[in-house]
Amino acid sequence: MSEIILVVDDEARSIDTLRRVLERERYTVRVARNGVEALDDIQICMPDLVLLDVTMPVMNGFEVCRRLRDREETQLLPVAMLTGLNDDESRILGLEMGADDFINKPFERTVLLARIRSLLRVRRLTEELESTERVIFTLATTVESRDPYTEGHLRRLASYSHALATAYGCDAKEARLIRYGGLLHDIGKIIIRETVLQKEGKLTDEEYEEMKKHPQIGANIVAPMRFSVSVGPMVLHHHERWDGKGYPHGIAGDTIPLGARIIAVVDSFDAMTTDRPYRKGMSRSQAVQVLRSGRNTQWQAELVDLFVELIEHGHVASDDLSWVLHND
Repeated sequence: MSEIILVVDDEARSIDTLRRVLERERYTVRVARNGVEALDDIQICMPDLVLLDVTMPVMNGFEVCRRLRDREETQLLPVAMLTGLNDDESRILGLEMGADDFINKPFERTVLLARIRSLLRVRRLTEELESTERVIFTLATTVESRDPYTEGHLRRLASYSHALATAYGCDAKEARLIRYGGLLHDIGKIIIRETVLQKEGKLTDEEYEEMKKHPQIGANIVAPMRFSVSVGPMVLHHHERWDGKGYPHGIAGDTIPLGARIIAVVDSFDAMTTDRPYRKGMSRSQAVQVLRSGRNTQWQAELVDLFVELIEHGHVASDDLSWVLHND
């Protein structure tokens, strides 16, 4: 199947030129004659590349580009702006709105095709990376299936982490990354023996040392992901303590990444309120008391207080994982 290029332009001559050049190279060309039409078309059928004129009626190219970048499903869609404007201000504005490239009018065929091939190559690499990420997310759910007593743990952690991050004042992007961290935090347990994961009773010193390896292994597993710079430290440090007595590095206070501090609170709460082979889960009120007793020692006090407030107001609920496992 040929790659789809959406041409967004209100000039018939420009459209005809682009269509002729692109179809000769066996690309599938779709056309929108203004920004609103383009946004509607993209929602119906996602293209592989958008060639976007800057100056159009109804909605200019800068605004179209901004709206594409504001939508999660089109944040990584390649966009090249078509322009007869050669001033630096227009180019800077386009880059700030999220454009990947500028192609000057009138088009020089060789340059046009070289730019298009380059952008489509990046698109293909991005799709390969997305496929790898879906495998990693699926692997995370596999970890949960190895321990029947933690069923639903990842859904709850993803939801709890997102809720607490939002309450703490994180913007939508950071809260979403922390949600990913909540989902992936225990992925390193894939290498831990099931006899250790499912053991009824206290771990031996040797077993505990084995268990303590999972944050570093998890950070290594998520390293190929696009957002590993943000999520990797959450996975690595989610067992650190506010007072510096955690693992693997024994860091303390604000030196612990925010996402890891958030996950530490919600992970502990979920562990306390979940049944285990060797004990019954606590009630929510009992778990809240434990969280409060660990303010400024095990956990950051402000995060504990915010999470308790969310619990008491009924704002903490589980979630399903379709949002990430099937995020096309």
